[in-house]
Amino acid sequence: MSSDPGVDERSFEEGIRTREHVHGMKHEFVDFVSELCRVESPTDLPGTQSDVHALLEPALVDLGYDVRIVEGRTSGNHLLAMPKRRSKRGPSQLLIGHSDTVWPLETLERMPVHVDEGRLHGPGTLDMKGGLSLIVFALRALRDLGYVPEVAPVVFVNSDEEVGSPDSKKHVRRLARAASRAFVLEPALGLSGLIKTARKGLGRFEITVRGRAAHAGLDPEAGASAIVELSHVIQEVNRLNDPAHGTTVNVGLIGGGTRPNVIAAEATASVDVRVTSLEHGRRVEERIRAIEPVTPNVTIEVQGGVQVAPLERTPRNVQLWKEARSRGTELGFDLDHGMAGGGSDGNTTSLFTATLDGLGCVGDGAHADHEHIVIDPSLDRCALLARLLLAPAMTTK
Repeated sequence: MSSDPGVDERSFEEGIRTREHVHGMKHEFVDFVSELCRVESPTDLPGTQSDVHALLEPALVDLGYDVRIVEGRTSGNHLLAMPKRRSKRGPSQLLIGHSDTVWPLETLERMPVHVDEGRLHGPGTLDMKGGLSLIVFALRALRDLGYVPEVAPVVFVNSDEEVGSPDSKKHVRRLARAASRAFVLEPALGLSGLIKTARKGLGRFEITVRGRAAHAGLDPEAGASAIVELSHVIQEVNRLNDPAHGTTVNVGLIGGGTRPNVIAAEATASVDVRVTSLEHGRRVEERIRAIEPVTPNVTIEVQGGVQVAPLERTPRNVQLWKEARSRGTELGFDLDHGMAGGGSDGNTTSLFTATLDGLGCVGDGAHADHEHIVIDPSLDRCALLARLLLAPAMTTK
């Protein structure tokens, strides 16, 4: 029996039953993830996404879902699946993942899918063919055990997440607005399997400095160096770093000038900004736009802004996190949470509904040659997802 006074004996028994059932599907799960990973689906080849959908669709149809392919205008197509038996006026919960990967075609030739010491290796295993598989097997576990969620699970799989979901974001927003909550199947944070309850927001700025060209030897006083001015701008931008509040500002690219003997008429800088809150994002943006030139006869132009809102620990997100922690206790394990530096579709869903991210597989090496999932802890995440899908509708929208 659970030692947590907040979890009753029946819930604990049902949690352990769910966990044991999910682990009983271990070989099927590994085979399904492996099959998905052997279908290579780089973001920049839109047609490859349909091959992933061709594997997901029959699995979801078998679970009683209507599956619709949503045409992508500037990307591959997306997959939307809804239970056939659901009330149109009843609450829904969004399960969101992506079919695209960062890996080019023929990566499998040097990174074959294989199991070694309890780990499933291969391109896309962690990010995020494993997460897509968790959706299927969590729903399968609920069906097998006779559990019916009171909040209808809606599945959306987009094909452009790795480049910021430019085409699918409108669909993510629409579905999130209608949902009681959203579960994002991005990988867990670290090998300890932390839930992602916060993500930084992302900003990109292009700064252009324009001066006046002149011969550097014959008439330097007639010129106004854009490069010299840019050096001052870079120092001002760098001062916006605020480690105490998690704000990072990085000048990652610079360029300018034409020849060594010409005073530079133009120079540019590309700036990456990461912030933990919209307030900090606005503050950084205001200060970048307020930078004034110190060099006479020079102008500064700033383009861009904070384009991806952070996933913040809002009251409704905290409420959902507490629900997840309680469901973990039902399953016999403790959960913890943390912040991720990069963004996901969870940054978008959190603007409209309660969101938990990092509910995908446990592993390491996303976007790296050693990408893999650790199988048994990932099956625990599958059981956790199944139990979360049974939670009542959120009281805080």
